[in-house]
Amino acid sequence: MIEKGVRIEKPRGKLGVLLVGLGAVSTTFIAGIEAVKRGLALPVGSLSQFGTVRLGKRTEGRSPKISDFVPLAQLEDLEFASWDVFEDDAYTAAVKAGVLEMSLLDQLRPVLEDVRPYPAVFDNRYVKRLDGTHVQEGRTKWDLAHQLMDQIRSFQREKKVDRMVMVWCGSTEVFLEQGPVHEDVPALEEGLKNNDPEIPSSMIYAYAALKLGIPYANGAPNLTVDAPAFQQLALDEGVPVCGKDFKTGQTLMKTIVAPGLKARLLGLSGWFSTNILGNRDGEVLDDPGSFRTKEESKLSVLEYILQPEHYPDLYGDFYHKVRINYYPPRRDDKEGWDNLDIFGWLGYPMQIKIDFLCKDSILAAPIVLDLVLFLDLAKRAGMSGIQEWLSFYFKSPMTLPELYPEHDLFIQLMKLKNTLRYMRGEEQITHLGLDYYES
Repeated sequence: MIEKGVRIEKPRGKLGVLLVGLGAVSTTFIAGIEAVKRGLALPVGSLSQFGTVRLGKRTEGRSPKISDFVPLAQLEDLEFASWDVFEDDAYTAAVKAGVLEMSLLDQLRPVLEDVRPYPAVFDNRYVKRLDGTHVQEGRTKWDLAHQLMDQIRSFQREKKVDRMVMVWCGSTEVFLEQGPVHEDVPALEEGLKNNDPEIPSSMIYAYAALKLGIPYANGAPNLTVDAPAFQQLALDEGVPVCGKDFKTGQTLMKTIVAPGLKARLLGLSGWFSTNILGNRDGEVLDDPGSFRTKEESKLSVLEYILQPEHYPDLYGDFYHKVRINYYPPRRDDKEGWDNLDIFGWLGYPMQIKIDFLCKDSILAAPIVLDLVLFLDLAKRAGMSGIQEWLSFYFKSPMTLPELYPEHDLFIQLMKLKNTLRYMRGEEQITHLGLDYYES
């Protein structure tokens, strides 16, 4: 441990936020930032804005706000750029998404209309239920990556931003497994030049960002920076990365409830989950290929939390089923319904029912904000590669290959706050507490 903390550069100047996809999540995030800046709303759900971090012993009474404890960029310093398959500016896209009320959007209309997306790097083979005409053309994927870099540099000059972070807020791509083209950076670059079909659009964006030294967060369950080539590139370029798949509705509930069952050693016979949603995400996930990618992300959570190999009598044979159903009338108001068949003392059965009527983008927007600010902090602190301390925000947290991911929400939060304490040279909190009672 470095007792005096690490050297963190001050967040001087503007921070550019590069958003891939200008749909419901991105527009809700941008509009929310602009509303908070104008005093029209509060950044509810944002750990970076509302969270506190306890320092030292409980008797010391030191619990500063996270935003006062570590040097984060200010909301006033954020500038936005985006890419999308549709030409709609952020105001028009937000109206179509239907997440926020028109009374709020109309107050923000001028600033939202200024956010116009670049044409997207997009290939319908990887997202079969989505199509659009606002698409970049290039002879090779290598050419497309360099077009993205040119656009990013242009945005940086135009908005005079000093640092940038890229967040994938786009759609879920079809399921891909790691192959030879993903093994190292030379193979990846050769694949880009040869239009290798195992390199989807998300990887082109990630390559462009990492080559320019820009931190990258993967908000979808796509393979992307999980691949070894990208992890090596991130280390080579000194860039922090994290992912994957924003933890918002049903999986958020699982990472809250499942640790409670395990803590009380209540057994699980089965967990059935179904979702209905009608936004662009729901339409994309109506395709079996994209759904498989999402399913892999959602199914892994319980296995890692409950650890059936350690508790075979309680969790060794539970049945887990996940369904996602596209239902257009619901739009962004997602409903996640769960049925849990559990058992207790002497094996007696019980049930838990959860019906979470949530707004997907309302839950995702503060995640985007926190990831932008924490990744920028990590970059200024000289941290690179996988940022496991940001697992708190993801369904499928990235780890080193030899480590299993930690899914317990409360352990994830402790990991995040202990990392902040480490950065500032403060004592790690273990919650042991025995020293309070020693005579």
